[in-house]
Formats: sequence, structure tokens, C-alpha cells
Amino acid sequence: MLDLTPQLSPWLNAPAWHIAFSGGLDSTVLLHLLADYRRTHTTPPLRAIHVHHGLQAAADTWPEHCRAVCQTLGVELDIVHVEVAPGASLEQAARDARYGAFEKLLGPGEVLFTGQHRDDQAETLLFRLLRGAGLRGLAAMPEVRALGQGRLVRPLLKVSRRQLQAYAEARGLVWVEDPSNADTGFARNFLRGEVLPLMHGRWPQAGGNLARAAEHLGEAQGLLDEVAVTDLAAAAGAEPWPWLGLASLDLATLATLSPARQRNALQYWLSARTRLPDSRHWAGWDDLRDAAADATPVWRLTDGQLLRSHGRIWWLSGAWLRPVAGDQAWPEPSLPLHLPGNGSVCLAGEPAGQGLRIAYRVGGEVMQVPGRGRRDLKRLLNEAQLPHFVRPRLPLLYRGEQLLAVANLPALGGANCQLHWQPPTNVQGLS
Repeated sequence: MLDLTPQLSPWLNAPAWHIAFSGGLDSTVLLHLLADYRRTHTTPPLRAIHVHHGLQAAADTWPEHCRAVCQTLGVELDIVHVEVAPGASLEQAARDARYGAFEKLLGPGEVLFTGQHRDDQAETLLFRLLRGAGLRGLAAMPEVRALGQGRLVRPLLKVSRRQLQAYAEARGLVWVEDPSNADTGFARNFLRGEVLPLMHGRWPQAGGNLARAAEHLGEAQGLLDEVAVTDLAAAAGAEPWPWLGLASLDLATLATLSPARQRNALQYWLSARTRLPDSRHWAGWDDLRDAAADATPVWRLTDGQLLRSHGRIWWLSGAWLRPVAGDQAWPEPSLPLHLPGNGSVCLAGEPAGQGLRIAYRVGGEVMQVPGRGRRDLKRLLNEAQLPHFVRPRLPLLYRGEQLLAVANLPALGGANCQLHWQPPTNVQGLS
């Protein structure tokens, strides 16, 4: 008897429940358990989601199987077709596509249940050990984590695959078998089909012990995260340019920490923004930290970049990594102007005359500064200590060939001509 009441009861007030339903053993058992639970409890509405990757012919029959199972249980089913991006790891690309689909379907506060179990936990630990993962990678899969606007919940992490199969066979459940699971050319399949059975033959409790070790590692990672939060609070300081909406840290504060604490703080900070580099690629951080004060080093990561400017490190991604368009006429300066890939601008006070336009630096710009006469724009931006990566996309207001104002720098514009810029959001799309 499998009782998921402790795992499900915290989510009874969620707006909706979803289950990732592949049609395989794990998700089939989970779907039946959820359906049984609904008969004796008042639960949110439940929908199943079947993601069709289109990677093998056998999978073409699975949506109909899933539809039949859901119809029998009275559960609504969404079938989502995804394209798997080509790459070195087909498994990882399929997972990214699958979770991307789940994230899009989840509304605010909604819950997605998935069928990972205790043996998956053990398998993941072994897989990551063999890849040389650090503590964060070795930590147990969490029972709950954020996913898009909702939560991903794994209620079966204390249950072994043997228990799931016994439950399914006792109730005569029917599930699909993925032929690719027998292909031991995939690293995880080799561990699942060859290595773990051999270990269980010698150590029958190996799966449970490995899963428990992963939990211990997760607890240790939690303690390191607490240290990271303290270190990052000191390094965050007062944002010198809060209107940029960019995450940044004070480099000098980070540099006072030991190298291990630096990496720990950055791993925590970056984990919400990008897939983390492995230990072989952390030299990029050393180069960024140790570069000369007047250098502009860049550490390129999977989902964005870390840059250094004026004593801080800055995280850039999304539109911030794409070049801006050229000059743009502003025929209605009483209305905000959308800048493709660069946010929008509006005017406070409207300068007399027509022919207003927004342009960007090309070099050699000069402007009339109230009380200071004509000044070189490059020197003015140096005085303001504006981060170097902002300058190429900083909107400039012109009338004809006359530079009237510089966005968000009140000193560089007349009292009746202030240009306000809403920069682009720093979007990573990390799931």
C-alpha cells in the first residue's frame, strides 16, 4: 500500500494539479495514486500532460495509450508536441524540451507532479559522481522546487521502483515500455541496466543507501547555501545604477573571501541565472577577478555573461547581449518610443522644434552642458562612471545633428529636456 498523503496534503490549496504522464511505469502508478486520492479528498482539478518528443516511431502510439488511461480515470489530458534541439546529449536536449513545455503550461501557484523515485535518486548520484560533479551536483533531487510560475513536486522519492512495479502488477495496470531504455549506449541506461543491478546483487540496500547519501549531501549543500547568502548580502551593497535592473556584486568584497567561498557564493548566485560551469571552466572566474583594473574581461557562460566594470561584476543575458538598432525617428515625442531590443524611452518636458531622433554612440560626440559649455561625451560618461557595457546602448536624444540629452543622466540635459530610458529586461529563460 502506497500512501502519499504526507506528500500531497501540502498542495491541496493549489489552483490546479498537473502530472507529467509519459505512460511509463512510474507516471502510470503516480497517476493512479492521484486518482485514488481524489476519491477520498477534495483536491484541485487534475490534468495530465504527455510530452511527445517525436524521437522514435514507437512513441507515436503512446499519446493514444495515455488518452485511454486518462479517459478511464476521468482525468483531462494535454498532449504537447516539442522539438528536441540537436546537440551532444540527446537525453539532456529532450529533458530541456520537456521541462520547457511544462513550464509554459504551469500557471501561478500550480503544481506539477513527476514520477521520479528512490532508484532515480541513486542513479542520479552515481551518474554525477562519475562526471566529477561538485557538492551542488551531488545533492539529492529536491522533493519540491520552483518551475516557472508554479512548483514541481516529486512525491515518490521515498519509494523504490520495485515497490512501484509491485503496486502496478497487483492492480493489473498497463504501461508502455520505452525501447530506448534498453540502449546501454546512453550513460544512464548503462547505470540502470548494468551497474545498479550488479551493485544490488552484492549490496541489496545499495539503492536506498545511495539515495540517503544524496539526502546527506543535499543537507550539506543547504548549509553552504546559508553561507553564500551571508557572503552575497555583503557583496551586493548599494546598487550604483539601480535603473539598469541588472544583478551585480562588489568585486573587492568577494575578493576578501577564500577562493572556496568565492566559488560557493558565485555558484549560488549564478544557479538561478545559468547552468553552472564544471570545475574545469572556473578559470574564467579567476581571469575576471584578477584582470587589471582598467581591463574589461568577460566570462561567457551557457546562458549569459559576467562582465567587470568600475569595481563590480555584472550579469548580462537576453537582449543585453544583442546589438541595438540604428537611429530611430521620434515623430510623436509626447508618447513613449519603443526601441527594438533596447526597452523604451520617454521625455519629461518637450524641447521645441521638430526632427527629434534617438541615436547611439559612434564616437566623437560633443554636447552643450548647462554651466559647463561644450564637453566631449566620452569624458562625461567617464566622469559619471557609467559601466562600459551600457554606453553602446545608452539612448541619445538629437534634434538634427544637435545632441540634446543623454538617457537617465539628468546633468546631461536641459531642465525642459530630460530623457528617461526603461532598459530591456535581463531575460535568461532558464528553467
